Amino acid sequence: MNKEMKIYCSNIKEYVKIQGGETLKEIFERLKDKIDITPICARVNNKTENMGYPVFSPKQVEFLGVDTPSGRRVYVHSLCMVLYKAVHDTFPGITLRIEHSISNGYYVLFIQDGEVLLPSEAMVTTVKRRMREIIDCDIPFVRHEKLTVDAVKLFKKQGLIDKVKLLKYSEELYTIYYTLDGLADSFYGNLAPSTGYLQVFDLQLFQKGMLLLAIGKKDISKPDMPVCQEKMYKAFTDYLDFNNIIGIKNVGELNDVVRNGDTNMLMNVAEALHTKSFSLIAEEITRRYREGGARIVLIAGPSSSGKTTSSKRLAIQLMCNLLVPQIISLDNYFVNRVDTPRDESGDYDYESLYALDLELFNHDLNALIAGEEVEMPTYNFETGLREFRGNKMKLGKNSILLIEGIHGLNPELTAEIPEEQKFRVYASALTTLSIDDHNWVPTTDNRLLRRIIRDHKYRGVSARDTIARWQSVRSGEEKWIFPYQENADATFNSSLLFELGVMKEYAEPLLRQVPHNVPEYAEAWRLRALLSYFLPISEKQIPSTSLLREFLGGSSFKY
Repeated sequence: MNKEMKIYCSNIKEYVKIQGGETLKEIFERLKDKIDITPICARVNNKTENMGYPVFSPKQVEFLGVDTPSGRRVYVHSLCMVLYKAVHDTFPGITLRIEHSISNGYYVLFIQDGEVLLPSEAMVTTVKRRMREIIDCDIPFVRHEKLTVDAVKLFKKQGLIDKVKLLKYSEELYTIYYTLDGLADSFYGNLAPSTGYLQVFDLQLFQKGMLLLAIGKKDISKPDMPVCQEKMYKAFTDYLDFNNIIGIKNVGELNDVVRNGDTNMLMNVAEALHTKSFSLIAEEITRRYREGGARIVLIAGPSSSGKTTSSKRLAIQLMCNLLVPQIISLDNYFVNRVDTPRDESGDYDYESLYALDLELFNHDLNALIAGEEVEMPTYNFETGLREFRGNKMKLGKNSILLIEGIHGLNPELTAEIPEEQKFRVYASALTTLSIDDHNWVPTTDNRLLRRIIRDHKYRGVSARDTIARWQSVRSGEEKWIFPYQENADATFNSSLLFELGVMKEYAEPLLRQVPHNVPEYAEAWRLRALLSYFLPISEKQIPSTSLLREFLGGSSFKY
């Protein structure tokens, strides 16, 4: 007979009696009249678990809906398995590859005989109809945990060679995977209890493939609506083409390179690609400068996208073109901390455009363009006050201003500057490396790992505190940065194929320091799970000019 015990349910702030071995779904069924959500997963002792998780000892449990970050991830991964099942049923012999998130959805390709197969409208309709049938049948996602060697045999039999290659480097004795009506797949995270939870979705033709759309970020009763991101798409696909040329599309193939001792060549090629990108952008800026425009280069991007190093690397290329770059950081135009706007939670909103002194900034820009000498402000992050330390700037012959900060693409920032005098660069770590054909590395995870390492090294901030702040940062980006990214004249992808292997040894010890008894533990554990797929890569061969040095240290640039 199962032992009676109590769990603490955070949703209702009560202890609840259960029988040992009850699943989270069974427990929720008895509590659903007190909880006004339909959970798709739950947080158990600050770790996200699926609803089939059996409880055998006292736990703290919080049921999570699809409107939470963890719940949305479960929804999207579950929807991806339904898509895989639908393609498997309707077009056997076609390989499904889910590349990355873009345009409010997830970019999906059909691969046949190693080449991209352009889908027709009829094919998309057929797959979408089959997805709806699978969802309406409310088929359970069955979780399995078996010996890794047996999981490898299963995936090999099913033709999922990308997963076979990934698991070749796994150090885990057991591997978790799911089956849907007998079809097996594995995902970076948990899945929903059954397909009936996934009522909201859409599938549309998009570029060379399809766009899978999940629940809306603002209205979960409707699928997200696609947005135009032609420039972001090109930046992504340029790097996907690069990945294909060098033969590294997923983590398994990257680990092959590491195991074979070929990481130095990979680093050299990836760094050369960055240099080439900066050179091409500099050439276009120089051309516009010579034609009488482009006096100001605005370099923007979300947190930890490498804006600062991008401005310095771009400055070097402009000097090679006989221009004299002078760099301004928007951070120095923060208003005094006491005057900083507050967000919905009452915290200082440093992501807000109005955290900057726009009047002073535009005054100084106009004065510099007019040839005047300006005393530049410095923001003291310790005191929260603006200071003037005698740093003066004046533009001379062939001078060009480089302005770095998250709001560079927002028209309101430089409203008083004529458009023809501005050139906008958008930098972001657009991660194009996949874990396998059905699991991608989220760009936001790449940036968060960069920020965790940088915050600890340069600001004395713990991984826990960085994770706690991250959702606020992301909300600010959605409001203040992403809506303007298509305003860019050039888009720079700051990601490096090898960087997660390098960051693994920096980030894992910091993530292990996050206590088990705090909410941030769930995110720390998830990031550790992501890094576990990667073999470690030594940072010794990374050049001192590398953008990654902005986060790891050892840069030849002064920050």
